[in-house]
Amino acid sequence: MELENKRPKLNVNFEKSGGLVPAIAQDVQTGAVLMLAYMNREALETTLAEGRACYWSRSRQELWRKGQTSGDIQIVREVRVDCDEDTILLLVDQQGEGACHTRRWSCFYRKITSEGEFRDIDE
Repeated sequence: MELENKRPKLNVNFEKSGGLVPAIAQDVQTGAVLMLAYMNREALETTLAEGRACYWSRSRQELWRKGQTSGDIQIVREVRVDCDEDTILLLVDQQGEGACHTRRWSCFYRKITSEGEFRDIDE
C-alpha cells in the first residue's frame, strides 16, 4: 500500500491571533530560553518537514529560516504546544554564535532592575 503525501494535521489554533502564534525557542541542553518569534501554519509545517526552525517574519511578511543568512541555525529536537493550543515551544540545538541578532546566545540577555533600568546578564 502506497502512503499518500498529506499535510500533517495541525491542531494549533492559528485563527485565535490572526494567523500567527508565538513560538518560543528553548535550548534543549540547558533549558535556557533563547528567543521568541512567530509562526504561521506554513512556518510550522516547514519546521516539521525540515527539522530546522522556520518562523514568520512580521516585518518582512515572509518565511524566515533561522540562520539562513547568519549560519546560526536551530536544529529542532521537539515541538510542543501549550494547553490552549496557541503557543509553540521548540526545543532546539542552537548552533553558531547564538539565537540573537546581537550575536548573543539568547535574546533575553538583559534584566530590568527594581529601578526600571536594563542591566546585561552575564552569560
